[in-house]
Amino acid sequence: MANFSLTEEEKSQILARIHALEIEHRDLNDIIDRLAEDPIQDQLQLRRLKKRKLLLKDQISLLKNRLIPDIIA
Repeated sequence: MANFSLTEEEKSQILARIHALEIEHRDLNDIIDRLAEDPIQDQLQLRRLKKRKLLLKDQISLLKNRLIPDIIA
């Protein structure tokens, strides 16, 4: 995906979205760590949170890739 067509405003919006996703990812990580310490914690809920965390990581990666300029070989 070429980024040469991104305006400064679009880059700024992508960076803001990445920042928000990274905060949510970090918060989920903290929640998962705390819940994993409790042996009676609902394992299904824990798996759902981990799946959401992975989804966030993928979204962050995709957005970061949009900001990397294409290299013409």
